[in-house]
Amino acid sequence: MEIRVACEDRSVNPYWLEDPPVSRPSPRHEGTVDVAIVGAGVTGCAAALRLAEAGLRVRVHDERAVAEGASGRNGGFALRGGATRYDVARETYGVEQARGLWNWTERALDRIETLAGDALQRPGSFRLAADEEEREQIHAEYEAFREDGIDAEWFDDLPGMLAGRFEGGILHVGDGALQPARWVRRLAALAAEAGAEIREHDRVDDVSALDAEQVIVATDGYGHGLVPELADTIWPTRGQVIVSEPIDRVLYDKPHYARQGFDYWQQLPDGRVLLGGFRDVSILDELTEVEETTPTIQASLEQFLGELIGETPRVSHRWAGIFGLTQDMLPLVGRVPGREGLWVAAGYSGHGNVLGFASGELVAEALLGQPSPQLELLDPARFV
Repeated sequence: MEIRVACEDRSVNPYWLEDPPVSRPSPRHEGTVDVAIVGAGVTGCAAALRLAEAGLRVRVHDERAVAEGASGRNGGFALRGGATRYDVARETYGVEQARGLWNWTERALDRIETLAGDALQRPGSFRLAADEEEREQIHAEYEAFREDGIDAEWFDDLPGMLAGRFEGGILHVGDGALQPARWVRRLAALAAEAGAEIREHDRVDDVSALDAEQVIVATDGYGHGLVPELADTIWPTRGQVIVSEPIDRVLYDKPHYARQGFDYWQQLPDGRVLLGGFRDVSILDELTEVEETTPTIQASLEQFLGELIGETPRVSHRWAGIFGLTQDMLPLVGRVPGREGLWVAAGYSGHGNVLGFASGELVAEALLGQPSPQLELLDPARFV
């Protein structure tokens, strides 16, 4: 175990961000713009592309560079649905709303596929039961999928390294694996080509100081104080990840997640195994905006990584990132109550790669006067 590395340098070394930056044009807008967007991650860039294509003057601000927040620090999963199990979603929101949410994210993933190039593969994903209790829970989810005609397969006998370790699982046909930084940088380039100005390393502390007719806050769990009205509804939460040195055999051919999503891993094209999660090991400590690794969770990750690959892991990368968690596990997308001209799209509860893209397009369409029925479920006013 190499826990000493994690303890001493608090490494912030995302594997995804080593990908070469994507070249893009650099349009500039003088004076007041139609829309200012705070956040140059997947949500902000998706909104910027849609708004710029509609002919609006758009300016994107980010304290870092494109994709250097949560969009470059996650596990690279591209999953349909939300953070809530589908059967629970049906009971909570109703069948029509749950199925509508699933279909909406499915369309979003299809659209990502048309734009992302080799940054996206769609091998499917495995949701695994770590014990008998979880098996009962996710089998109920599988039955709900079957009732609603959603494509999924149940496995009692799991292949390869999964055999004997997990109590069955669901194969979600069509889910994806992303190189998220490459994807979001390409999305930013598309937005810039459509005319959006992107200002990197440009911190925003007060949205009212932006020279814009309308403002969209698209920072997920970062920038917690930018919209004080929603400060108690989106909780900054830390996720930690490690990546192994390349392994000379294919152990996992698709993304996997287990223990209610607290553990998630995939094998990357170069043979490395990426593992994230174990937030529940010190769950209260992970409700934080502090973007650093911790010895306790890093030790848990390394131990489980060794079990997944069958040998003592050699870790090449480790990092932490912040995502936004909400009480009902649904994002907030729409107008900020009581704030004229202020919009938000954030709070993906760890499912931001697809939900974030979909929400960026959704908030842009609402601002353009093209509201979707999906906005009703995600309206920020539900918490005010």
